[in-house]
Amino acid sequence: MRLLRRRKYLSVPEKESKNEKDQTHKPHIPDGMWQKCPDCKQTVLSADLAETKICPQCSYHFRISPKQRIQLICDHGQLEEELFYQDEMTNPIDFPDYEAKKRSNQERTGYDEAVTCGLAKIKGQPLALGIMNPFFMMGSMGSIVGEKITRLFEYAKEHALPVLLFTASGGARMQEGIISLMQMTKISIAVERHSQAGLFYLTVLTDPTTGGVTASFAMQGDIIIAEPGATIGFAGKRVIEQTIHQKIEEGFQTAEHQLEHGFVDRIVPRQQLRDEIADLLLLNSREGDIHDY
Repeated sequence: MRLLRRRKYLSVPEKESKNEKDQTHKPHIPDGMWQKCPDCKQTVLSADLAETKICPQCSYHFRISPKQRIQLICDHGQLEEELFYQDEMTNPIDFPDYEAKKRSNQERTGYDEAVTCGLAKIKGQPLALGIMNPFFMMGSMGSIVGEKITRLFEYAKEHALPVLLFTASGGARMQEGIISLMQMTKISIAVERHSQAGLFYLTVLTDPTTGGVTASFAMQGDIIIAEPGATIGFAGKRVIEQTIHQKIEEGFQTAEHQLEHGFVDRIVPRQQLRDEIADLLLLNSREGDIHDY
């Protein structure tokens, strides 16, 4: 009879499913640990980009935020900001979903608008500083951007300060229509008044500087510097080709091409910008009365 009894077996755990096994043994890679260079297409460790965010393989200059820019060029990495404009969100032409898109950009980037303005020092020299943000609606120029930059120049004129402006923009903000285009004239007038007071204005063109920003205050600097490889132009390559019905050479809107044709005074790698800017501020100070470069 014992031979006919069923034997009791110890329970054996079920085999892990393939998906569970894959998840268990899959290596964890932290977000942002690697970045792909848009120029040489190599994948590089984010740590290898260092604070300057320059590709170690091809020297491509990654786009950076105003906070990163401040850390690189300002004394003690400090900017006294938000002196020039505080206002609620506006939608001057009632563009659909504009408010939602702007709030989304504010939450994603941590910035209220596409430009950060304030007062800073570079190697002890005080200045008014504006930094456009390519991560906030592609740095597009709306009414608040125009107002902040205008007030920056007005404050600088009143307090006899030089102005340093880092440009990075896709151009006028289409969600504000003609209101956006009006900012070109508005800022240009403020720049001219600052210049008439005998004060120095330095622009640094970063990737990308295009559209209405290029057609106005980006090119009004007493001295115009560009970062290597930056896209600088008005309309895009495809738009130009469709308009003139001709093929345009590759690279015609790079900083190097603009330097060759006299639209830019100098190309300066990011790691050298702080020293270069400090020298220019000193040379063009009112005390030195030197305005040639």
